[in-house]
Amino acid sequence: MSFIDSHREELGIEPICRELAIAPSSYHEHAARLADPAKRSARARRDDEIKQQIKRVHDDSSGLYGTRKVWHQMRREGATVAKCTIERLMRAMGLAGVRRGKTCVTTVSNPKAPCPLDKVNREFRVSRPNALWVVDFTYVHSWAGFVYVAFVIDAYARRIVGWKVSTAPTASFVLDALEQAIHVRRPRPEDGLIHHSDRGVQGGFNRSSQHRLYTARRETGRGLLQVSSIREFCAAEC
Repeated sequence: MSFIDSHREELGIEPICRELAIAPSSYHEHAARLADPAKRSARARRDDEIKQQIKRVHDDSSGLYGTRKVWHQMRREGATVAKCTIERLMRAMGLAGVRRGKTCVTTVSNPKAPCPLDKVNREFRVSRPNALWVVDFTYVHSWAGFVYVAFVIDAYARRIVGWKVSTAPTASFVLDALEQAIHVRRPRPEDGLIHHSDRGVQGGFNRSSQHRLYTARRETGRGLLQVSSIREFCAAEC
């Protein structure tokens, strides 16, 4: 909207919409809704009303209430609203409650730490399997504590090809997920596979940061090809 409004006098609305693959009628309809809030959808108008109630309840709690407590308080006041709606609107409003207990951080960036060059440049669309693997890990808060899950996703099929669960965020458990993916998919050297992850530096994770995988293979006595351990070449950079 802002781009079209800035260049409509110079280029015209229809040529801009044609280049952006947007129907001119959609632009005019959206502009009419901004000019007259009464033309907005029933859901958008109801969201505005719920947002006001959410802000009031959140402010009355001095910013302590999270999604669950805001939802319960609004229900006690007679409001009929789903919890998922409260979650969606509070996320859009940037509101959150105060959490008790230990917090967990999975990525600690250090701009001064050496890091291989980014070979992806945020271009995650590839034309074939085993061209780009995107790797990350996250955590799940359970009654026994934090459980960490590492996963490897093939960017072509958007499919998890390797994963590992651990109670500690160590470099070895992330590499185990990568090694499982290599064992399952058997990438070839000519595939030029790129393994892409963020710049986390804690726990030695920078060892498996953005670099090209040189999957060294060796021929066994039975003529079968087996992938050597990922730990032997994870430190290699292009």
